[in-house]
Formats: sequence, C-alpha cells, structure tokens
Amino acid sequence: MKIVGISSSPRGKNSNTLKLLNAAAEGAKERGAEVEVIDVAKLNIRFCTGCLACRKSGECVIKDDYPMLLKKLMAADGVILSCPNYIHNVPGQLKVVFDRSANCVHEQRLEGKYGFSIMTAGGSDEELVLGIMNHFLALCGATVTGGVGHLMNRGPAGMEDAIKRARAMGADLVDAIAEKRIYPEQEAAHEAWKKQFARTIKLNEINWSHNYDYWVRMGWV
Repeated sequence: MKIVGISSSPRGKNSNTLKLLNAAAEGAKERGAEVEVIDVAKLNIRFCTGCLACRKSGECVIKDDYPMLLKKLMAADGVILSCPNYIHNVPGQLKVVFDRSANCVHEQRLEGKYGFSIMTAGGSDEELVLGIMNHFLALCGATVTGGVGHLMNRGPAGMEDAIKRARAMGADLVDAIAEKRIYPEQEAAHEAWKKQFARTIKLNEINWSHNYDYWVRMGWV
C-alpha cells in the first residue's frame, strides 16, 4: 500500500506542519504502508495559464515538475495534504498544485483513493483551512477520512497532542484503505456531483474531448 504525503510549507525542516505530517507518516508506516513525503515548495510547479489544453488532450503543455507529482498521486492508495494557514487559506505553493489539477477534478482521478488533511496556524481558522484541502480531495473523487489541525497558541502540550492525533490519523488512513471503508454521505455527494457535472461535460464535448471521452469510457454519460 502506498501513501503520498504533500508538504507545502516553505519553512522546510523547521515547519511545524511537517512535524505533524511526519507523525502521520509514522502512523501509516506502523500499519505497514509505504509512505513518500513530497515537499511541493521545493518543486518547480508553475501557474496554470487557463489554456484548457489538458481538457482536450489530457496532458498539460507546461513543462515542469507537475506531471511527476501527478504520476505519484495516481500511483498512491492514499493522500495526505498538509499546509500552514496563510491569510485564512492554503499557501500559494499548494494552491498552484490545486489549480493545475483541473483534470483530477473533471475526471475524478482520485476516485477509489482515501485521504485527509493536516494544518497548523497561529490562532484561528483551523476548520476553514482543513475544509479547503479536504474539499479539494473530495472534488477529485477521493474519500476523506478526517483532518488534524493545530493552533500554535495552544502551546507545547497542544503540539504534543496534535502529533499523537496525526499519528493515529495516519494509521486510520491505512485501515480505511484496507477495509475499503464506505462513508454513505460522501458516496452520495460524489454521485450528486457526477450527475450535475455530466451536463457540463456534454456541453463541452468538442472543446473538452479528452474529458468527454473519459466520461464515456467510465459510463458516466
């Protein structure tokens, strides 16, 4: 079983978010999973230009590290997203990854995979930023198992608690994958999204030919 953890803090080894991500990785490894942590702040991932080529051909025309990252995500059984709270949102390093992932959303490329999110902040918006990351996972078709947030104003004891929760969440992610755990509300939400987005796919049959052909092959339209 393969788990990919995404670190997006520009602070590298000094990142408090990375401490929690590493704890989650340890929990997953204790359950027997292979875990790879990728620091997207160190990758060369350029801004999406909105050219829409990916929707027609299935490939992004920008030559950088994004295709490598996408390949690793596609090979994984589970995904852990992590970030610090930057002005009540994810940092730019992670947002660029989201923006480059239109086909992950349009073609539900994380369907059948499981994931959760981790965040740290100075003192607010824990649920908001966790929600942004988990919403992205869900939009890509993944099943979300939860989230771990830590506000630094909780002090050292709070950080120790967050580390324990992250480790437990990493182990639970592996269990969810092994069990093929079902969350009925999420299943219903995925099906409702497909039903709604099918209209968009049909309207863009020509201009989004790769997306359209994929939906036909999957039997969604």
